Amino acid sequence: MNNEEKKPLEVVFAPGCFDDFDGTQEELDEMIAEINRLAETGELFERSLPVDLDKLSDEELEELAGKMGIDLDDLNEVDLDEDVVNRATKRNLQ
Repeated sequence: MNNEEKKPLEVVFAPGCFDDFDGTQEELDEMIAEINRLAETGELFERSLPVDLDKLSDEELEELAGKMGIDLDDLNEVDLDEDVVNRATKRNLQ
């Protein structure tokens, strides 16, 4: 292991990302806690699947872009970081 201590991973949610959440505040709090736990343990990345943008349907691409806060009309103006996109999973689209 490196002599430098690893900085804890900080999970930041985009403003309004839970606006369409249909559960209770308690369920939302539990989900956020679980996401943070998965990030801290590294499971979040271990369980992620790469996403090939060329293989997504228009509906899947639109949903993924929406979850990333990107308006598809502005997509040509946005430089998607492939690493960020690859961390998204198709499970998130279901």
